[in-house]
Amino acid sequence: MNIEKEINEITGFKNLELLATQVVEGFISGLHKSPFHGFSAEFAEHKIYNNGESTKHIDWKLYAKTDKLYTKRYEEETNLRCHLILDNSSSMHYPALRQFGIGSLNKIGFSVLAAAAIMNLLKRQRDAVGMSIYSDTYEFYASEKGSERHHHLLLHQLTDALTKPRNQVPTKTYTHLHLIAEKLKRRSLVFLFTDMFQSDAEEEKLFEALQHLKYNKHEVVLFHTYDKEKEIDFDFSNRPKRFVDVETGAHVNLYADTIKESYEAAVQDYFKALQLKCGQYRIKYVAVDINESFNKILTTYLVERQKFG
Repeated sequence: MNIEKEINEITGFKNLELLATQVVEGFISGLHKSPFHGFSAEFAEHKIYNNGESTKHIDWKLYAKTDKLYTKRYEEETNLRCHLILDNSSSMHYPALRQFGIGSLNKIGFSVLAAAAIMNLLKRQRDAVGMSIYSDTYEFYASEKGSERHHHLLLHQLTDALTKPRNQVPTKTYTHLHLIAEKLKRRSLVFLFTDMFQSDAEEEKLFEALQHLKYNKHEVVLFHTYDKEKEIDFDFSNRPKRFVDVETGAHVNLYADTIKESYEAAVQDYFKALQLKCGQYRIKYVAVDINESFNKILTTYLVERQKFG
């Protein structure tokens, strides 16, 4: 299988890897310090300092108390472990697009390109990346690795997620987040790409699943994808329309103006509750309106992390 050839021939991005590389080079190369630097090194214990060892990790505060030299040992002084989670349900493929580009994205398009760009950045740092893709089933799982072959495997999975038709494919995000949380045994940086759509009855279950990811001390970043114009502002002409649930096929015929006000209020309340819960659980919330600049959304997050990390 020639993955490079397939990536070049898909009807989505002409070359996902090349575009991801350009994103990283254009907006991250000027940063001297890695946005993820130092995340994975967790203090484990002290050991007695031996002559000739590096003095870098000497605990000088402990020396002041004991008059003895000890160095800090770390559980994991290797590179970062990162896990990318992608919602591949039908609603993520809204609005339907024939051709993708950095200026023409739907929710799955943003998620795939952002995931590829993050992978590219981590690859340069020789960090280990894993991936989960889910919809109505747990479609794909790969544990964290850093090899070139593994990188191309993940690119291929992202390409498949972007280009394969998704007709009436629902999901229960909370179910899969619990499964993923059980699989991630070592502390990781977790990126979740989803539109967070589910029924009111499932809202609390979703928040519990997010909390489960935090329970094992993972650092979680939620990229919440949506089309603000249609999915929040409900900007439709006031002609009779049939609104179809892309995940279930259920539909309703109505005039947009008859429900616009109540719809907007309900969505805004949900978004506020979601951001509040993320704040409570110390989950980084990144709002992603697909109508805004891809570069602005992704690099604003990365630069912010660089500064305040």
